[in-house]
Amino acid sequence: MHRQHTHLAARVTHVAKAVERRGIAATYKVHDRALANRDGRRQFARHPVELTESQLRVVAALEADGYAVLQLAELLNDPELEAAVMTQGDVFVAETERNLAREAEGGTEVELRRRAGKEFVVRAYSFDGISLEAGSNAWFRAVTSRRILDIANSYLQMWTKLSYVDLWYTAAQAAGAERTASQLWHRDFDDKHLLKAFLYLVDVDAGAGPFEYIGGSHPGGRYSATLPWAPMQTGRFSEEEVGKHFPATDAIRTFTAPRGTVILCNTSGLHRGGFATERPRALATATYCSAASLKALSERNYTVADGGPVDPAVRYATT
Repeated sequence: MHRQHTHLAARVTHVAKAVERRGIAATYKVHDRALANRDGRRQFARHPVELTESQLRVVAALEADGYAVLQLAELLNDPELEAAVMTQGDVFVAETERNLAREAEGGTEVELRRRAGKEFVVRAYSFDGISLEAGSNAWFRAVTSRRILDIANSYLQMWTKLSYVDLWYTAAQAAGAERTASQLWHRDFDDKHLLKAFLYLVDVDAGAGPFEYIGGSHPGGRYSATLPWAPMQTGRFSEEEVGKHFPATDAIRTFTAPRGTVILCNTSGLHRGGFATERPRALATATYCSAASLKALSERNYTVADGGPVDPAVRYATT
């Protein structure tokens, strides 16, 4: 009988995965430079947009540091939509906490969306193929608005894909817990053309697992060559390792901030978050990436419920 766990099998598997990673990395570069992103760059050039002063400040901050911080009110400039987004967040937090309490009491009918390896996060949608409609889902309407999409497209210099939309609830960790998964320093490996939005749905202090980012570590940034990004690079970096490269630096930004704060950031830069030690963290999130992304089209976590938007840039983003 064949033994899959012999040293030989393990070595063969390791070599095969290494070859596969190199092949994917090479394919990614071709798609980025010549194939998948060509249309997105062409469409961006053909349909120039005029950004507001606020949007220009955000894009400039993203180019310089890899992140920008502002309030949802300024980002959307739409009080009605802003209120609807925050209400949606409040409902998600309340429902999640009720279900967590029922689960703790032994309720067998409770189904909470968690992903293997990141069980500390409860998600509203995860990768269950949720059907979203801008008319009834306020966060989806916000992240498909031109107010945000124009920032993403202008920063990445192409029409982008909206690959992920969700709400996250990060429960406080048990005493003595250690950082794991995305709580460790890392770079997102699937695309260097990334922009993520994180909207704090609650006040986030040091005990609630604030998002952290090393400014300038994004591609093209002043620290981009330090622990550099590469496609399929999935490694995590310890605090000690990061400390060797960034001793006593002011580049490490910890985003403690009030409810309603939006962090826009290129997560191919070094970042971590979600290590809640005292109280839960809740946020809404969305990911914009290029068509060459290793996950953009194959693992979009939603479908559009109402036949798709009319605006061509929004339609490109959501299909």
